[in-house]
Amino acid sequence: MDHAFWHRRWQNQQIGFHRDAFHELLTSYFSKLGSSGRVFVPLCGKTKDMLWLLDQGYRVFGVEISELAVETFFRENQLLPKVTKRGAFKEYALDELVIWVGDVLDLTSEDLADIDAWYDRAALVALPDPLRARYVEVINQRLPSGSKGLLITVEYPSGLREGPPFSVAEEEVKERFGKRFKIRRMAQTQAFAKQDAIGASPITEQAYLLFD
Repeated sequence: MDHAFWHRRWQNQQIGFHRDAFHELLTSYFSKLGSSGRVFVPLCGKTKDMLWLLDQGYRVFGVEISELAVETFFRENQLLPKVTKRGAFKEYALDELVIWVGDVLDLTSEDLADIDAWYDRAALVALPDPLRARYVEVINQRLPSGSKGLLITVEYPSGLREGPPFSVAEEEVKERFGKRFKIRRMAQTQAFAKQDAIGASPITEQAYLLFD
């Protein structure tokens, strides 16, 4: 799965992963991190969850491969950002919100040095192996000590559907993140993913808090 895949998805508006409302697992559990400061939102798309985080007083740093998604976010929310070049990235910035257009895997420790917390609803589950392993390396090795995360995953029986989103079991979360973080599962909810061929497929959505 390469960059062109996601550019096509956004160009063709195949963005069933996008939600117009704030995610209820975010609003229910993010405050339990006890964090303040700057929040990293990988593969942010045009999620309104960034607006919720801003409303709570956080500074937000999103990263997204699709410039169309970022442009759409600012346009739909009637926001006018300043656009500048940041090395391999293009930066869209307005007040306490900064979004970089580029590959999240290219982020360095310096890029993430002032991150206090991170929120992942659509990054881990969007990536197949081995890209998931490379993404987890960014989280585990490049985020500063003390940063905390809210991770939301989906899980469904093998063979039920093809990702993305990819099924990520609790065992995988512990295996990938357990060497750095303490992991606490906070919620497990039933949801449904739309499929043209077989209708709505049941999936489980899970929320985890990750602490150093």
